[in-house]
Amino acid sequence: MKLLVATDGSKASEGAVKYAARLFKSFSANSHITVITVQDDSSLRLFKKHTPKGAVEDYLREGADKNLAWAVKYLNKIKLPHDMAIRYGHPSEQIIKEAKAGKFDMIIMGTKGRSSWADTAIGSVAQRVVGTSKTPVLLVKD
Repeated sequence: MKLLVATDGSKASEGAVKYAARLFKSFSANSHITVITVQDDSSLRLFKKHTPKGAVEDYLREGADKNLAWAVKYLNKIKLPHDMAIRYGHPSEQIIKEAKAGKFDMIIMGTKGRSSWADTAIGSVAQRVVGTSKTPVLLVKD
């Protein structure tokens, strides 16, 4: 069983990592976890033209490292083997692309469980992944 766990550094994504770890332990020895974070760089493209070369990339990498830090520390602590993936672009698109390319059996991600007008009008990353992914998606509510 190959699990792709999406994290954005939030408490909700911590819950997704913990749930994935419990699932992993119940599967066979051939199971695999990859923790992915996606840095949305769409609003920063203009800044690339007006900042020193590599400044935006460094900023995005810092954010990605911060988003992954808790998950990596937790999985190392409980001694679960894992990989990490950092992608750039629209989060839902990149998560779905990674799931397809890596032939993952399941995507696991946290959701804050909000139901505000903004979430309905715009849609959260989790909603977009659930709505468009052909890979099964498990949402872990915060």
